[in-house]
Amino acid sequence: MDDKSQQSGHLMLITPERVFYAGLVGRPRERCQGAFNVYVAFKGGLWVNTTDGGERYGELLVVPPNVRHTIASDHRSAIAVLIEPESLRPGALDDITARLTGPEQGMFISKIRSAYEILRNRRNGDDITSAMFDTMCFGEALPRRALDPRVARAIVRIGTFSGEPVTAASCAAEAGLSSSRFLHLFKEETGIAFRSFRAWKRARHLLHFANQDINLAHLAQDIGYPDSTHFSHSIRRFYGLKPRAIFSGSRDLAIYRSGQTAGKVGSVN
Repeated sequence: MDDKSQQSGHLMLITPERVFYAGLVGRPRERCQGAFNVYVAFKGGLWVNTTDGGERYGELLVVPPNVRHTIASDHRSAIAVLIEPESLRPGALDDITARLTGPEQGMFISKIRSAYEILRNRRNGDDITSAMFDTMCFGEALPRRALDPRVARAIVRIGTFSGEPVTAASCAAEAGLSSSRFLHLFKEETGIAFRSFRAWKRARHLLHFANQDINLAHLAQDIGYPDSTHFSHSIRRFYGLKPRAIFSGSRDLAIYRSGQTAGKVGSVN
């Protein structure tokens, strides 16, 4: 970590299928992320409110993918563990939710807090696989989903973020399928529509650059947004904050990457 990150203790590890974030929570603002969220308090508790009127308080709270919610903390910072749902066997999220919210909850709180200390003492995020990440946070590797190879290839293309934006038509052509058949297969395999999946991955990719002094208009273009307005609206929908606010609050955040590179970025201001 650099000096500012060392003092603050704020860090983020990003892998293709997982994110571990320990940092500021900020004021409650509605967010709707495509990942499965596990929130853990450093101390005290957390409040989660969902748009269906649900309100929960505790040291560990779980929010399923694509559920609008707000998160607030008794203290300024908290831990968030994000799991990409398409990486897990169908039904696995229900199983881990039952365990995280059941009698074993205290053990999981201790594991995730210990994972933070492990990551804080690392000098990089190299070579952390999903199985290693899961073992560190949950005590065991979570069961993987076996995706149709055609869908798996499309997911890799979506996560490349170089060249022309990936379209369903181009993925369908590569898979040797009609667009309608490919879209049906993609949703059947991942549980989410292609466009929604791509929108979340695009917003997720922003996290790689959150602590950089970077031209946001160029970044938006580089990761596939058609214009700055679309970029701002999309990021605010997923994270509850405008891009500039995310970057402003992440200056002391140490970011480590494992299993992929950040790719090309926009020009520095």
